[in-house]
Amino acid sequence: MAAAGGHRPGPLKQQNKAHKGGKHSGSSQRRAGGPVGFGSNGIGALLDRRVRVAVWGNLALIRGQERSRVCVAVHAVPSCPQVLAEKRSLGSRDGPPHLVAVVLLHSRAAAHDSLRLLQSQDSAVVRADEGTAGGFALLCPRLKQRWCFVTAPAGDLHAVLDLAKVADSLLFILDPVDGWDSAGEHCLSCLFAQGLPSYALAVPGGTDLPPKKRIDARKKLSKSIEKRFPEAKLFPLNTEQESSLLLRHLSSQKQRHLAFRDRRAHLLACAAEFVPSQDSDLLGTLKVSGFVRGQTLNVNSLVHIVGHGDFQLSQVDAPPDPLSLNPRVVKGQKRSQDMEVQDDSANGADEMEEDVKVLMKADPSKQESLQSEVVPDPMEGEQTWPTEEELQEAEDSLKADRRVVKVPKGTSKYQAAWIVDDGEEGSEKDDDDDDEDDNMDDDLMEEAVSQEGESSEEEAGEEESETMTVSECLRDDQYDEKMEEDEQMLERYKQERMDEMFPDEVDTPRDVPARVRFQRYRGLKSFRTSPWDPKENLPRDYARIFQFQDFSRTRKNLFRQIEKEEAEGALVGWYVTLHVCNVPISVMESFKEGKPLVLFSLLPHEQKMSVLNFLVRRHPGNSEPVRAKEELIFHCGFRRFRASPLFSQHTSADKHKLERFLRPDAALVVTVYAPITFPPASVLLFKQRSNGMHDLIATGSLLSVDPDRIVIKRLVLSGHPFKIFTKTAVVRYMFFNREDVMWFKPVELRTKWGRRGHIKEPLGTHGHMKCHFDGQLKSQDTVLLNLYKRVFPKWTYDPHVPEPVPWVRSESALPEREVEME
Repeated sequence: MAAAGGHRPGPLKQQNKAHKGGKHSGSSQRRAGGPVGFGSNGIGALLDRRVRVAVWGNLALIRGQERSRVCVAVHAVPSCPQVLAEKRSLGSRDGPPHLVAVVLLHSRAAAHDSLRLLQSQDSAVVRADEGTAGGFALLCPRLKQRWCFVTAPAGDLHAVLDLAKVADSLLFILDPVDGWDSAGEHCLSCLFAQGLPSYALAVPGGTDLPPKKRIDARKKLSKSIEKRFPEAKLFPLNTEQESSLLLRHLSSQKQRHLAFRDRRAHLLACAAEFVPSQDSDLLGTLKVSGFVRGQTLNVNSLVHIVGHGDFQLSQVDAPPDPLSLNPRVVKGQKRSQDMEVQDDSANGADEMEEDVKVLMKADPSKQESLQSEVVPDPMEGEQTWPTEEELQEAEDSLKADRRVVKVPKGTSKYQAAWIVDDGEEGSEKDDDDDDEDDNMDDDLMEEAVSQEGESSEEEAGEEESETMTVSECLRDDQYDEKMEEDEQMLERYKQERMDEMFPDEVDTPRDVPARVRFQRYRGLKSFRTSPWDPKENLPRDYARIFQFQDFSRTRKNLFRQIEKEEAEGALVGWYVTLHVCNVPISVMESFKEGKPLVLFSLLPHEQKMSVLNFLVRRHPGNSEPVRAKEELIFHCGFRRFRASPLFSQHTSADKHKLERFLRPDAALVVTVYAPITFPPASVLLFKQRSNGMHDLIATGSLLSVDPDRIVIKRLVLSGHPFKIFTKTAVVRYMFFNREDVMWFKPVELRTKWGRRGHIKEPLGTHGHMKCHFDGQLKSQDTVLLNLYKRVFPKWTYDPHVPEPVPWVRSESALPEREVEME
């Protein structure tokens, strides 16, 4: 029988969401009976919205016009959002010309024909650039764009990297068949590590190939560039129409930013003039002309000429813009409407000097100093003559603190007073002992290698004197020189392999007591938690460097000041002439040889020396062993210098273990003395071969500027269990005299299989010792004793880097890489 109230749903009945119609404003007005528009279908509301959009658009257009009119009146970039301002300013009338660096990636790449096609634009004016060989400026009044094309010298790695530091875009010229060769592969690796700006890929030529081979070569080239340039487009460059498309792509593509140049004013020299000083012809004032890029250039700040050092400015002039889209008409000079090549030197020098205006001169009270090192005062720690109270306190402390020294039986007090503790011996040695510590471990192996080499040379000499002629002997001598290099490389490979198999293990010397040989080392209860004062036993070089109380806070405040405050000086896009003081004549000679002259303005404190730490990773294309304190070449941001670095582990602890070699499987921290640079900044590490070529061995970035970063060198002394009891064992071969056992008795022991213990007492006089462990040892186990010492880098900073020998080119890089992988 059904219930009186009908069927009732159970608790599992589905509950759908209710319809929310009628809650919006239109339906409420309809429900209330009010007007919605001019008609019932809402056409009035649509028209009202269109009117509002039109009015808002007109207001925005008016605001933009007023803003651009005001900014043009003060000769500055429009203060729009950053992306729009960059789009409008780059290559326009008010901004710097679009600087394009042409890089050849293959020996068969045709640069001359490509540049000729780029110059053949309709209604374009081409002007030869005196600053760089083969460079030219392209002015297009119809498009309101202007470009500067600079060709990087083939095979000159420094020139390519310097141009990439300041170029707005890179134009890579590829071979239609092979793409790039080995030199191009090396160049691309360096450019990607330094930071790649906007780029385009052009492929001239290939028209002489049959149609089928041309299509196959195009497909093969497209596959080969997928890994290097993902989502990149290949632009053929054989006709004027294709060159127009390439120019349109260069002007409209999104600009990539390099952080180290966006916060600093930089300039590529278009012209330079050297005025010798009155005192010497080797030093003088260098007048450098070019367009300001990046940030506003202040005359009181320092400038860095890449590859030559830091200098001061005395004056900034404003000559007429040689690449103006609307040039001033000079009487007696005709201008053609079509393409023509003009020479700026045809204009009179007197007229140019009349038009030059002095923008600003340096203020000695506000000018940055060139001081890079602190001059330590040797009398700074000098004490005054002590008072009577201090003398009395010293006598009381001497009576309280009496030394306890072990002396032979029958020694008098007078004789005991002259006995010196072993820890005090050698305390006045120089810091060169660190190098001895590094090299003494390998003396025996080096002597054995040298003896074998001498015996082999003697045998070779006897054979040569009997059978070989003079010419063949000379050839063999040259060949033997290469063999000596191979032997040295083999020795390095052996050392690296031994360090991997037995990390930090050294043999205890038998001719020198261990307490004397390792007197600078100490034991630690825990490498991670034991304290180590960063201000303890600092070298004298630390008195010459600068240090921040809080480097990260200083960096943030400085960058915030650059973004918010408007600096006084030459604005971005102005064509200026900088008067650089006390410049050596070698800078001008380098510029005359066709090498690019690049200037960067320095931020405050960037000329001062400190301790820089770089986080790097080994480049996969290099496998030669690189030992710590070996001279390397650094490309750090806009700087280039030589130094001998330290390698250490990258951890979050307060102490970092020294690495003797540059590891290929982990990221390491490189520590050197160098001028302060505010990160972010990329870093490239090169090693110079004996033939002058530079090999890329590591890439990374600047980690910090921190002299208090503690790098700890570890030494491991090993011993072997001689007799094993329950938890006690007799260990030998770790020391060879009784005094060494007593000296290192407080240091904790460990084994390779995880046991921990300590030295109980020495046995006999030949270094045997009784040790107690937390468990029973195995006969195949090894007893270890860890010693630690803080190390510091060498002061070998040299801003002058020799020019590298051009890279040896091969036909194609891709087959060689495949063979190496096999």
